Amino acid sequence: MAKGKYQEWLTDEGLLRLEAWARDGLTDEQIAQNMGITRRTLENWKSKHLPIFHTLKKGKDIVDTQVENALLKRALGYEVTEVKTVESAKGTVTTTTVKEVAPDVTAGIFWLKNRQRPKWGDKQVEKTESEENQSIIFEIMPASTAGRIDND
Repeated sequence: MAKGKYQEWLTDEGLLRLEAWARDGLTDEQIAQNMGITRRTLENWKSKHLPIFHTLKKGKDIVDTQVENALLKRALGYEVTEVKTVESAKGTVTTTTVKEVAPDVTAGIFWLKNRQRPKWGDKQVEKTESEENQSIIFEIMPASTAGRIDND
């Protein structure tokens, strides 16, 4: 009986390649193409073979976290220590300079729009005072009378 093509991707080497592609930011469509299969086949394999699913998720989670951290750092601003070494006839001189990188307004807006959508999203939904004060009252009826309408 012939081995399924998926089995080569369940090896340590195959899973390592899948994780690297996911970590490099490839989409599932691109990963499937690299594997020589369709995206639909990849989706089927992810549901039937959990090591493939978990490996791709792990690879994507790593890079997503790195991008999140970089975006937050950029949004808040940060300091960079710059070390310069200059050699001359008089000797080597090393200078250290701390530079401040200002917060990036665009990165801050992007972060807030995605993390605080109700407050910072483009479409803010505001409830009127009457909507906030409305409540719904349910009448609980015994099971024996449920579904029966009384016209008293």
